[in-house]
Amino acid sequence: MAIGGLDIGTSRCKITVYDDRGNYLYKAYRDYPVSGRMREHEVHAESVWTAVKEVIREAAEEYPDIRGIGVTSFGETFVLLDRDSMPVCPSMLYTDPRGSMECRMLADKIGSRKIALITGLKPHSMYSISKLMWLRKNRPDDYAKAKHVMLMEDYIVYMLTGNAQIDYSLASRTMAFDIRNLCWSEEIFAAADIEMSLFSKTVPTGTSAGCVKGCAAEELRLRKDTIIVSAGHDQVAAAIGSGVYDDGEAVDGAGTVQCITPVFDRIPDSSVFYDGSYAIVPYVFPGKYVCYAFSFTGGALVKWYIDNLAKKEKTIAESQGKSVFEVLEAGMKDEPTGILVLPHFAGAGTPYMDSDSKGAVVGITVSHTVSDLYRAMMEGVTYEMLLNIEKLKEAGINVQMLRAAGGGAASQVWMQMKADILNVPVVSLGSAEAGAAGCAMMAGIAAGIFEDVKSAAALLIKEKNVYKPREKQHIAYMKYYDRYKELYKAVRPLV
Repeated sequence: MAIGGLDIGTSRCKITVYDDRGNYLYKAYRDYPVSGRMREHEVHAESVWTAVKEVIREAAEEYPDIRGIGVTSFGETFVLLDRDSMPVCPSMLYTDPRGSMECRMLADKIGSRKIALITGLKPHSMYSISKLMWLRKNRPDDYAKAKHVMLMEDYIVYMLTGNAQIDYSLASRTMAFDIRNLCWSEEIFAAADIEMSLFSKTVPTGTSAGCVKGCAAEELRLRKDTIIVSAGHDQVAAAIGSGVYDDGEAVDGAGTVQCITPVFDRIPDSSVFYDGSYAIVPYVFPGKYVCYAFSFTGGALVKWYIDNLAKKEKTIAESQGKSVFEVLEAGMKDEPTGILVLPHFAGAGTPYMDSDSKGAVVGITVSHTVSDLYRAMMEGVTYEMLLNIEKLKEAGINVQMLRAAGGGAASQVWMQMKADILNVPVVSLGSAEAGAAGCAMMAGIAAGIFEDVKSAAALLIKEKNVYKPREKQHIAYMKYYDRYKELYKAVRPLV
């Protein structure tokens, strides 16, 4: 008996299959094109659906006994469906600049702090409702054709089952969901002049949407009793799949985007959350919440550096049958580089939320090496996370332990650096697909394979290493962190 976790990203989807004892069996993925023109950042929902069908069919042909599939997706991006369940137009990504004026209009009408009180979000044009307002105003013919508005998770669940439901965590990425009453906000929909009836029914994370419908089961080679589950926003699924369930624990999502996701048991009443643009998101356990502290460039910054500035090391790695990371980290000094890197190479995430901020490298000398600069990139990302952790502490959210997953978690150098700089233990799960594992756990519970989240976690989550903070190294890093805290203010007026 098998279970699957379907993870739908901005430009790629993948399905990971596990058996009923939590053992990894198989993975399939597909890419799809994303448009990044100056004023339009879009993805075509048809391309996403085609890719999803291909990976599911590939997995089902290998493992025909799949009993459940959990579905997670990236947030904000919505799909307009017509009466025939066909997409009306391309879907705007969160980076698309459209909707900025509409967001300001909505904030002026309701009040920014009231919107934050209702939704857990400081108003920003990245969220769905602002972009939908823009579409209604500027593409009225497209809007008039819409019979459903869905985000990617509920779109795929709907296409698989015929049931229109969206889990609380993904619904919160619309900036129209009431996180206290766990329902759509009538006040926000009325102020936005958007029909609330277009949206899917909201359900708790991990809710089954029922079995895959007959025609889809036949096309995808799935059993007709395969259960489809709404497994949450991708960061929430990763938290579930990392085993982060209690106060003081947090996920260190060391992927393309660096994101730390702590768990807490109350909605903070603090201006820190509003000023820092920290989202408050309902979690899988009733009464618990998570928030997102993130830098747009985590692993993406390291990849940019390697692709553009470490070409010789890539060649050496290929000739020696090693990874480029091994080559760069070999013989690396276990101490601060003295270089300060502001990791805003794609704008600033929390606590600044400044899309116009730029990256900077300060303090480099002729004595520094390629490996030093590589290490400095990791230091900069980690300093930025410490800045966020200190902000969250002001609001009463204390991160006492990190559980790290994603590509960056495979780097022993980076994991030890994070433990030293952040001064907390870091439990590495390796490069495990935490989001896929979280989805599979939700599917396994719905299918009756696992009793609950913690029993599923005991089988699916594999700890690799524990990195403990070292006092001497922490003190050495803090000397440079004190300077780092001034870097944004120093650089921003120049760029």
